[in-house]
Amino acid sequence: MAALGAPGAAGCSRVATASTADGGDLLDRLRAAEVVRLGIAGEIPFGYIDRDGRLTGEAPELAKVIFKRLGVDSVQPVPTEFGSLIPGLNAQQFDVVAAGMYVTPERCAQVLFADPDYEMLDSFVVRKGNPEGLDTYRDVVKKKARFATGTGYAQIQHAVAAGYRESDILIVPDQVAGLNAVETGRADVFAGTAVTARDVVKKSRRAEATEPFAAVVAGRPTVDGGAFAFRLTETRLRDAFNAQLHRLRKSGELARILRPFGFTKAEMTDLTAKELCGG
Repeated sequence: MAALGAPGAAGCSRVATASTADGGDLLDRLRAAEVVRLGIAGEIPFGYIDRDGRLTGEAPELAKVIFKRLGVDSVQPVPTEFGSLIPGLNAQQFDVVAAGMYVTPERCAQVLFADPDYEMLDSFVVRKGNPEGLDTYRDVVKKKARFATGTGYAQIQHAVAAGYRESDILIVPDQVAGLNAVETGRADVFAGTAVTARDVVKKSRRAEATEPFAAVVAGRPTVDGGAFAFRLTETRLRDAFNAQLHRLRKSGELARILRPFGFTKAEMTDLTAKELCGG
């Protein structure tokens, strides 16, 4: 998910405080309780409640499989704003972040990431035919296009790195609002993840998604990776989760789980949290 975490408070019940000894005891407590609480941000296709009230999305569906294999039969959603996910996790309001969160060095100082379950390029939502020829952030800057992206999205930093003034960015709640901004002419372009852009324009007659591309940050093309996040003390749970994730990667089952949510072979990855954390 493209969003970047920010301090905030989530209004849900707390879970028991974890032990910091020997990599934490949360895995044992989850097995005893037979349920794991997932922090989600209500963003399609990463983690959300569908129209039938069912928890779904690439991260929750993957969580169901992995935690089942770890001896935890049930998952329980704890919806919150994206910016409240890391504070909520560290405040014991849920057990794990399952929202397709990008792994960044800044976040790695606050939470413990599993290895990414996907990698992702950026894409733009533009008017049909892309009349302004907006395919990269440099195009947006050069042509002085009206630029929009989502609240807390990493695409804010990607645009700023290309020279776009942050105060000129139109910030909207989500990709649906971004699509609306483009369709109504409030913005020339909305930036999001490739999978988000592909999904949101499916039923639009007035907008399309550009080809995925790597944002250039600090002079280098950037490929982001999304992963589950745990409290820094819970190394034992993270390691057990990673072991199952790697098995799913190797068998091809990971791709099958993520495919219904618009993830393609191009989004499968061998990236590690260590690489993305800068370690």
